[in-house]
Amino acid sequence: MTRTWDTVIAGGLVFDGTGAPPVVEDIAIKDGRIAARGADLDPEQAVRVIEAQGAWVMPGLLDIHTHLDLEVEFDPALREVVRHGTTTVLMSNCSLGLAYGNQRRNGEDPLVDCFARVENMPKPVLRKVAEKASWTSSAGYFSHLDDLPLGANVIPLIPHSMLRAQVMGLNGSVSRTAGEADLREMETLLEQAMTEGYAGFSTDSLPFHFLSEDPNRRVKIPSQFGQYNELKRLTAILRKHDRIWQATPPKDKPLAVFRNFLLTSGRLHGRPLKVTAVAALDVAANKSLKRLAMILSHLFNSPILKGHFRFQALAAPFKVFWDGPINPLAEEIPALRELNELDLEDVEGRKALLADPGFRDRFSRMWMTGKSGFGLARLKRMMRMETLAFDRDFEQMIFHAGGPDIWTGESFQQVFDRYRAWRSDPAFARTSREQGVFERLPESAETEPGFMLALFSEFDLGLRWWTVSANRDPEVIRELINHPLTLPGFNDSGAHITNMAFYDGNLRALKLAQEEGLERVTSQIRRLTREPADFLGVKAGRIEIGDCADITVIDPDALEAYDSEANSTFIWREDYGHEQMVNRSDGVVKTVLVAGEPVYEAGEFTPAAGRTPLGRALRHESWSGGRARSEALAAE
Repeated sequence: MTRTWDTVIAGGLVFDGTGAPPVVEDIAIKDGRIAARGADLDPEQAVRVIEAQGAWVMPGLLDIHTHLDLEVEFDPALREVVRHGTTTVLMSNCSLGLAYGNQRRNGEDPLVDCFARVENMPKPVLRKVAEKASWTSSAGYFSHLDDLPLGANVIPLIPHSMLRAQVMGLNGSVSRTAGEADLREMETLLEQAMTEGYAGFSTDSLPFHFLSEDPNRRVKIPSQFGQYNELKRLTAILRKHDRIWQATPPKDKPLAVFRNFLLTSGRLHGRPLKVTAVAALDVAANKSLKRLAMILSHLFNSPILKGHFRFQALAAPFKVFWDGPINPLAEEIPALRELNELDLEDVEGRKALLADPGFRDRFSRMWMTGKSGFGLARLKRMMRMETLAFDRDFEQMIFHAGGPDIWTGESFQQVFDRYRAWRSDPAFARTSREQGVFERLPESAETEPGFMLALFSEFDLGLRWWTVSANRDPEVIRELINHPLTLPGFNDSGAHITNMAFYDGNLRALKLAQEEGLERVTSQIRRLTREPADFLGVKAGRIEIGDCADITVIDPDALEAYDSEANSTFIWREDYGHEQMVNRSDGVVKTVLVAGEPVYEAGEFTPAAGRTPLGRALRHESWSGGRARSEALAAE
């Protein structure tokens, strides 16, 4: 019997990503594309039937903020995102990526130097990637991605730090001002990348992103040295080609943020520039940042300025794990940064620094700033207007592993209070191991900063703990991810591999929507599929006839019962040779198809995952059919 279709997904509640009400219908797939949709398709005409009764069927979800450039080199199937229903990811955010290969020259190693501290990636993992990154051009990178057996679609950006290093050398890009010849070469390379189909360009200005190798451990990454004129010239190329600028702003310089983001204005610059920025977060230490983000969003997108601007939003509490003193938030604080400057393997260096009286004094003054006495710092802390993202609140700092077992799940405040009580009465120690730890702590541990320093000295990186530095209120999270001027998806997938895991960020957004009813689910699916795809200018997030069949099937009952926090765990990655924090949403996602082929189903990856090229390296939609349109734009 001749079969009309390869696959029929039968009887699911289909959300098409447009925001239209869902309908119960079948979807037929032929040669990797949507061939038919309807309520009465004959399953006998299909080679394979996927029963989806009672399930939600939708376009594959998009993750718009990732650093999966690294992971895709180890696992082209991108299993850690696909298992959560994501089929398209935007890579090379925050000015970092692999567009120009490893860029090793003159003893420089930019991938290791830039990624290690900014994205908290172990240097051995980064060196493995650098060995693989043999291409030397943006065109070569696309060719490389085209050749991988991708299990999901990837959208690379041109990363500003790497662009500067390509033109000026890594050391030159952080030690001298870009001259006219440098700027022209950057413009040429960026223009070339746009004609090759790149979706845009990423920059970074966060004040705590530093290089990790000598002699630059106290030097910020190259993108931080790009002056306003450089940004203006480079973003003019994006504006001409209608591509995106992914920006990580200088959060402590509001005037610079405002000036930079005015580049979105169509009224001031003749044509709007698409900007997606990090991030609309409800930071616990500074409640004004969320309000400022929303004010700026309204202003930049107003009829006055005519911009096209979206802050990214995270559909979860911003829970970050620390390995002793090592964490991305630590880089913002000079005293903690001194510990982060050292290599992870440098145990003796950390011990020496922790024992140094000058460092201990600097740390103590930092830790108690705003916590005692009177003055502006105290007032800012009371009003929750501090500049630091880490609020140094013992009540909000929770032990996870590495100390006595009874500490797990307890706050630093609980253990600190018990320690101080133990100093007067040893009966307060609850176990013999806790007794032993308390006995080894110095007398200085009776103060908050002394207690922190003592724990770092005692356990080093073995002490794992966490804090929620932003998005503590679920209702504020809901407000942010539903705001029409944000894009849900500040997930940072593929980065900070022992610090955080938001691979399931899209499922968290859907779960929040589910609590409000099917109408909100419909809207949220649009915001996780078609809306970001349209913003990025790529062909994804759709299930209309003729579209590539990237489809996610979700069990709504399992989603309702899903507890992301309880299902975050640490695994050992043999390919990395390192552990990684991940999410496990097994049972929530029933099936994921990429280009019509099941990649994940019934909690298992299919043989096609990582072996068959299914995902695509996506170019901007204007690139399709050749270079004619890009050349026409370049001539304008």
